[in-house]
Amino acid sequence: MKKVGVLGGTFDPPHLGHLLIANEVYSALDLDEVWFMPNQEPPHKEKSDSVKNEERLQMLNLAIENNDHFKIAAIELEREGRSYTVDTMKILNARFPNFQFFFIIGADMIEYLPKWHKIDELIKLVKFVGVERPEYSHQTDYPVLYVDVPAMEVSSSMIRERIKNGKTVRYLLPDPVIHYIEEKHLYGT
Repeated sequence: MKKVGVLGGTFDPPHLGHLLIANEVYSALDLDEVWFMPNQEPPHKEKSDSVKNEERLQMLNLAIENNDHFKIAAIELEREGRSYTVDTMKILNARFPNFQFFFIIGADMIEYLPKWHKIDELIKLVKFVGVERPEYSHQTDYPVLYVDVPAMEVSSSMIRERIKNGKTVRYLLPDPVIHYIEEKHLYGT
């Protein structure tokens, strides 16, 4: 059975924190691959209006291009409306019946699990993998595997703000992503 980590997010833009989390979970759980799954319309957060899905996909491609174990699963971009994990995982489990999926979430999402859409159904479809974040509790009644990941205080919203204000994002984003953002004049560049 193939073991696949799934890391969902807006990836608006994809940053080194995303790559660090994916790599640490990949290594700690001895996964075969990690799939980055960009959200169409996440239920719990907003993405920037100025960047198209194709541009987010291209930035993600550039971010993971040097790691053969990292792939993109654009399944949520194929559907309209809110991206509920339970719907996505039903589709992935049907398409890949011999795969075991590990859904990677941050500590902020662990606290939020009781509010996830159809959570009791979802926990039968995936194994949740929680990564530590210092300001959040990881107490939950749901089954969650934990992986220690070095703290990296970086977020896509912080990066968008830095770019908008003309501040450097070097060492926060992969260089090819920085070049793409500059070339396409994204986030107010």
